[in-house]
Amino acid sequence: MSAYVISDVVPQDVEAWNAYVRLAPATIEKYGGRYLVRGGSVQNMEGNWSPRLIVLVEFPDREAVEAWYASPEYAEALNFRGKALSRNLIRVDGVD
Repeated sequence: MSAYVISDVVPQDVEAWNAYVRLAPATIEKYGGRYLVRGGSVQNMEGNWSPRLIVLVEFPDREAVEAWYASPEYAEALNFRGKALSRNLIRVDGVD
């Protein structure tokens, strides 16, 4: 069953952001992930949620998400995350 990573991102430091964005996509691809949403216009239709930038990544399964997030490759990108952005990040299982 597919699993999804949903991130609500607020960019901060431009230089660190560029480094993070340069490194992260290859790690996602290596673990079988693919971007479904990477920024773009957001329209709040209900509730009080006001996301700035949404990223949605599909992985083959939960195990692939966990392997990606714990990987040494993604750890390199995470070195820039604290300065590059603040975010809320969740994993959600898909449906069969």
